[in-house]
Amino acid sequence: MESKDLHIVIVSPEKTIFDGRAESVTVPGSYGLFTVLPQHAPIISSLEKGNIEYVIKGEKQSYEIEGGFIEVKENEISICIESER
Repeated sequence: MESKDLHIVIVSPEKTIFDGRAESVTVPGSYGLFTVLPQHAPIISSLEKGNIEYVIKGEKQSYEIEGGFIEVKENEISICIESER
């Protein structure tokens, strides 16, 4: 069965920022912005200062970060940010 969305969890050392479903997520990777869509290949990457943008039911949400890490595996996205802006 093919999933049409992603489960995204964004955490900081202090709290969970977001835990829910989204259609896509765009993050500021160390080598530039990249977008994750359903069925994306597994990846682990560091994140730079910038915005995490995720789309929920066609509406774009944005969250500013100082840096962190992302792991993508089987439509599960884990994002650990260093600190909130």
